[in-house]
Amino acid sequence: MKMYTSAPRRSRRPLLGFALLLLAAIAPTHADEPPPFSPRVTVFFSPFVHKDGATLYRAVCQGCHMPDAKGASGAGSYPALAANPKLASAAYPAITVVHGRHGMPAFADYLSDAQVAEVVNYVRTHFDNHYADALSADDVKKLRATP
Repeated sequence: MKMYTSAPRRSRRPLLGFALLLLAAIAPTHADEPPPFSPRVTVFFSPFVHKDGATLYRAVCQGCHMPDAKGASGAGSYPALAANPKLASAAYPAITVVHGRHGMPAFADYLSDAQVAEVVNYVRTHFDNHYADALSADDVKKLRATP
């Protein structure tokens, strides 16, 4: 009677050794060294190419705050921006967009100062909001330094 055996197994040790060498090469050498970049950097490239407030709102904000800006509840609570008295101060929504607040993520690394100003000005002048004092990109730049 003839016995069948499986093909000899290749050793995975050379591959494991290569992976360990690769990890050692890219791992930081000193735990005390600061990270190579700051998490708060000036945006040089934005994944959002939109320039005007309406398009930015549709691309970035309406997924949570809804197309009519009336907010939503469900998996989370998304406050209404429509007829919102908290928008009377342009700094409040700008700081919220830049630094985040409660469950809202910070967009400091994704939107330029001009984009933040555009979307904040859009929300403050639409959706039954009538706040005419416009926020500038320079105003947003100053607010980025405020935690």
